[in-house]
Amino acid sequence: MKMSDERNIKVDRATVWAALLSPEVLKECVPGAQEVTGTPEDGFEAVVVQKVGPVKATFKGMVTFSDMVEGESLTLTGEGKGGAAGFAKGGADVRLEDSETGTRLIYEVEAKVGGKLAQLGSRIVDGFAKKMADQFFARFEEALEGPSDEDAAPDAEKKGWFKRLIS
Repeated sequence: MKMSDERNIKVDRATVWAALLSPEVLKECVPGAQEVTGTPEDGFEAVVVQKVGPVKATFKGMVTFSDMVEGESLTLTGEGKGGAAGFAKGGADVRLEDSETGTRLIYEVEAKVGGKLAQLGSRIVDGFAKKMADQFFARFEEALEGPSDEDAAPDAEKKGWFKRLIS
């Protein structure tokens, strides 16, 4: 399965880049992430619990970074094993560009599944993958920009938690 999209994030490229390489941000943004440890240089180990259709599994895997051009682009490659549920593997090419409001994040993702997950059919798996990507980037934007709902941020300071952390 392949998909691509882009997001406009209202912060500078350096902040977006730092967030992409942060295990804390990845743990907060990846739906179902229980644990994310490691470094961009050595890769991240992750434990993610997910339910795809009737199949619920704990995936343990590794994410590595390659083709890194600081502040501009990188490639993420990952593979996770979920025991009897099967496996998931894939990669994402991510590019950052300046935009009028901050940073444009452009991504192209390719994912493959095997085992019981593959038996669910491409419609279920593809829908799940799109939902996961949408949730990840919505959480990623919120970690950087802060909540989009005015009521969720009663104070005038609407920075996201990661932006506050590095400010």
